[in-house]
Amino acid sequence: MSREIIQTENAPAAIGPYSQAVRAGETLYLSGQIPLDPATMELVGGGIENQIRQVFANLQAVLEAAGASTADIAKLNIFLIDLTHFPLVNEIMSEVFNEPYPARAAIGVAALPKGAQVEMDAIAFCPRS
Repeated sequence: MSREIIQTENAPAAIGPYSQAVRAGETLYLSGQIPLDPATMELVGGGIENQIRQVFANLQAVLEAAGASTADIAKLNIFLIDLTHFPLVNEIMSEVFNEPYPARAAIGVAALPKGAQVEMDAIAFCPRS
């Protein structure tokens, strides 16, 4: 099976030895996105709501670079340093996704890179066009 690396300037550049996403066959594996502004590579300000929205925007940018959308996500993993923000994630997720929703996990963690409050990664169905 061939692998294709997906990269876009519309999402934050990798801050380590990884790719933004990898397509293997018809499956797209998206690396974790934290709420970095792709232009500045700095965390967005304005609190947790802005951070959640930026993470979704970053995921969408990588999906678009692969020719996919949030509708193609089969599995979404959400990492939060404070699980009391989970209702806000649900609220914003209902704006980003339509039914049927992807499978999902929400995991409480002690810390995330660069002091982020939220990180998400995903697996999507993404055949080559």
